[in-house]
Amino acid sequence: MTAPVAVIGSGIAGLVTALALAPLPVVLITREGPGEAGSTALAQGGIAAALGPGDDPAQHLEDTLRAGAGLCDPAVAGGILREAPGAIAFLERHGVRFDRDGSGALVFGLEAAHGQSRILHAAGDGAGAEICRALVAAVRACPSVELLPGCEIRRLVLRDGRVAGVLTGRGQVLPVLGAVMATGGIGGLYEATTNPAASCGQGAMIAARAGASLADMEFVQFHPTALALGQGRLPLISEAVRGEGAVLIDQRGERFLAGQPGADLAPRDIVARAIHSRIEAGGRVFLDARGIGPRFASRFPAIAALCHAAGIDPVRQPIPVRPAAHYHMGGIWTDPCGRSTIEGLWAVGECAATGLHGANRLASNSLPEAVVMGLRAARDIAERGGNPRLPGPVSDQPPPAADLARLRRIVSAELGILRDGDGLRRAVGQLVPMAQAGADAASAALCIAVFAALRRESRGAHCRVDFPEAQATALRRRLTLGQVFAAARDILATGAARAAELNGVP
Repeated sequence: MTAPVAVIGSGIAGLVTALALAPLPVVLITREGPGEAGSTALAQGGIAAALGPGDDPAQHLEDTLRAGAGLCDPAVAGGILREAPGAIAFLERHGVRFDRDGSGALVFGLEAAHGQSRILHAAGDGAGAEICRALVAAVRACPSVELLPGCEIRRLVLRDGRVAGVLTGRGQVLPVLGAVMATGGIGGLYEATTNPAASCGQGAMIAARAGASLADMEFVQFHPTALALGQGRLPLISEAVRGEGAVLIDQRGERFLAGQPGADLAPRDIVARAIHSRIEAGGRVFLDARGIGPRFASRFPAIAALCHAAGIDPVRQPIPVRPAAHYHMGGIWTDPCGRSTIEGLWAVGECAATGLHGANRLASNSLPEAVVMGLRAARDIAERGGNPRLPGPVSDQPPPAADLARLRRIVSAELGILRDGDGLRRAVGQLVPMAQAGADAASAALCIAVFAALRRESRGAHCRVDFPEAQATALRRRLTLGQVFAAARDILATGAARAAELNGVP
């Protein structure tokens, strides 16, 4: 095979895939330097794996299914979680140093909705940075991987229905054996997010424009405890802080989650909605970590530094927090090997919808999924092989840029923690023209809005105030981009007909 495999994105999923494909030739395409542009390096909490005493993958699966609110694919989730211990071994073989105690045993932390302490950390709260450090070094030393930094992908190029090339932002078409999309999530569509601002769902939309099916786009997880410093990318205050005993209080010092099952460690959607309600009512919410005491700085060195930079001493002062867009459970539909519905295209990491997370991701399940699916995709590519095709004709006109400030206002107002039919129709009406113009970010936002409008229930991270109950049967939805636009037209037509009915217009 002379053409390389294109791995697009260099977070944990892309780096693992590139390494696991060796000795097949790989071109690793990344917007900035490897490991620099994505969310992996920002991860504080850690990586979940059933490796501790008294734990096993069956218990890990039970917790995952419960958090996923009936929408996980149990077979997919069970398989990924059984392979999570192997993912840890892969990372350690490539130089990742997880925290260990004085005897050399791995140290496990507790996070929300986990029934066991199964979260592995590195450098206290620096798991993501440590994983990136090790994997980037391994990739740079791997002779089969060619790095293409400072490069964006505009479109996939097909020949006879199969991915045969990628069109770069430099106007160059690279012939490839296949492509692996590993471009991260959609948090940058929101005014307040824990993700890099540039993470606006471009990878999923590039795949969708080539014909790939999308799944579960309505499910956006909001992390309950971002540091409340206005808008933009907000520093995260890891769930692990609550796992160590910190509690949530309002401006009166009241522990408003004390009576909730799970209390401060209830599932993220429940905690995020509770905090959102307090703030919408004019209150403020704080994470009170004073009970952790002086060991806060050694257990959470990065968070301590973030707090001190904001003028907060977490040992003596409660930390102001608010929810922020954090993780997208939806994306490019894939099978258990990471294959999309397009021949020659795989997807791994946050841009993929495998069925593991369901309606609400269990804390720290994203990193093991990224490793496991990266390994599976690489194995599948190697086993399937393929006959390189010359790319078909392609226009090198760049897709138009969206008005991100306007887009973020629409998304934050109508596609946030609480949603309703009128707001979703407003969002669809405003987003359709922007998406029809070809802007990938606007198309990603439209997909979220349409999927959310079609799901007339509340489930996990998707909360409809006009449909507060979950339906008896939990169903995943899979649509192409063409079907999304068709559904958008139906939503707008139905909304117009209903408005006319209410106003007595024949």
